[in-house]
Amino acid sequence: MLEIDVKVKLQGKSILIIEDDFVLLKGMAEAFSRAGAIVAVAPDGVIGTQQFAKSRPDLVITDIIMPDKEGIETIAEMRAFAPALPILAISGGGRVKAGEFLSLARSLGATDVMAKPFRTQDLLDKAAELLPASSEQS
Repeated sequence: MLEIDVKVKLQGKSILIIEDDFVLLKGMAEAFSRAGAIVAVAPDGVIGTQQFAKSRPDLVITDIIMPDKEGIETIAEMRAFAPALPILAISGGGRVKAGEFLSLARSLGATDVMAKPFRTQDLLDKAAELLPASSEQS
């Protein structure tokens, strides 16, 4: 996907990023903001679920392995309230291979998955793919 197309698709879209690694969270938030998205962030699933309830974003990007509330539980809760919400699960795996967590996330409701580390442009491209066209949204 061309970079210009990604910016057009992300422009004005609300994106909630849930990630416990502050440096990665900040970097992702900055990249989406530069692309024109409206970004909300949360350091864990507890705060992420609260943010979701308040803002009902167009897209959620969530880590899987986090303190307080894991991404799997976070995805399941969000999916119960918003069956069509695009959710991108990301994970580096920790002590277990990332693929195992990502497969579980997909089976429990994530729309798509990405293994860490990833290139910022790949993340933006994936997010743009997951967002419905403006005319499709309510």
